[in-house]
Amino acid sequence: MVLDSFKKSTCLFSLFCIAMFGLQPSMVSAQSKAEFKRMRMQMVEDAVIAAGVTDPRVIKSLRDTPRHEFVPKKIRDSSYLDAGLPIGAKQTISSPFIVAYMTEVLQPSPKDRVLEIGTGSGYQAAILSPLVDEVYSIEIVQSLGKRAAKTLKALEYENVFTKIGDGYKGWKEHAPFDKIIVTCSPEKIPQPLVDQLVEGGLIVVPVGERHQQTLYLMRKVDGKMESEALRPTLFVPMTGTAEDNREVLPDPTKPRLLNSDFEEGLDEDGFVQGWYYQRQLTLQEGLLAPGGQHYVEFNNKVPGQYAHLMQGFAVDGRKVPKLMLRASMSCKNVAVGPHENDLPYVALTFYDANRKDLKTSIIGPMRGSVAWKNKSLEVRVPISAREAILRIGLFGATGSAAFDKIDVSAID
Repeated sequence: MVLDSFKKSTCLFSLFCIAMFGLQPSMVSAQSKAEFKRMRMQMVEDAVIAAGVTDPRVIKSLRDTPRHEFVPKKIRDSSYLDAGLPIGAKQTISSPFIVAYMTEVLQPSPKDRVLEIGTGSGYQAAILSPLVDEVYSIEIVQSLGKRAAKTLKALEYENVFTKIGDGYKGWKEHAPFDKIIVTCSPEKIPQPLVDQLVEGGLIVVPVGERHQQTLYLMRKVDGKMESEALRPTLFVPMTGTAEDNREVLPDPTKPRLLNSDFEEGLDEDGFVQGWYYQRQLTLQEGLLAPGGQHYVEFNNKVPGQYAHLMQGFAVDGRKVPKLMLRASMSCKNVAVGPHENDLPYVALTFYDANRKDLKTSIIGPMRGSVAWKNKSLEVRVPISAREAILRIGLFGATGSAAFDKIDVSAID
């Protein structure tokens, strides 16, 4: 089924969940400012601190930075959800947790000169501003770069400097930099960024294929980069030279999920292979698994708290008119969360080339206690679809929910 009210609760878990419109710095009423502040404080508690970010300076910057000023006006009510939101030109503002996490990992200090690749809305630069000496930020899309510069100036971020250009090349005239943060994903780390980093400096960057990336922390040692894999993730691709050099491209005519039966287990950091944005999940093993030896289980005791997992893939609606969605599901003692649709289900959302959300189809929802059931759903793919994201989890409900044998396949 297609759930029209799905976005009211599950845009918390979407990367590109609402249509994009232009952004201008806003004048809001005192009442609106107070409400935005309340939502911001709640966002930091639920999406940042509860997810493991501990650096007090980073947390304070998240609390002090008005994210709504960096979000398009028509989706401003969604500013303080833990979601990536579209800002135009096929780009997004990253979710608050990812911004906080990457900032903490970067280990910002007051004397640092930081290079940011991918200004986007300007929000990440604004978060860094009170934590470091100077921020130099590059945006390849002219309209976004100009808009971000205007917003940052209006909000008086005086130590943030922006320019329009190809981030792959860095900003040589202001090099070297103590730290570099990359908010888009190249297939490989650009060599100019390595060259412009001080010895001992850090780079935080998501690297990998279009829908399968890993966030890395890299340190420059003797001119070379030592890498530490942090977590699976999904960012928009780095365009320009990085995209021209990309060697592996997804096949949108053959949509598929990786590790759909969870038999590949967890990586060395405890993350499910092939999936990302994991919250409150355990990998279970034993005879209860509907297929193979493993399944995933989500447990949540706090109404509204996030417990989910997701994976993206390419699909071209012009060439793949229908998909078959299959899943095995069970639940125990599930109660609805703060919103009426805060219940466990499998959700498949389609996006167009501009990352505008087109429609969502679901299997479920479940409530109470339900034994394992095998379910399937034939889904029509919007003709303008170019990619999709599949999500499983409790979506704010309490109790436990288990999933196995999640699969999507094209129907001729």
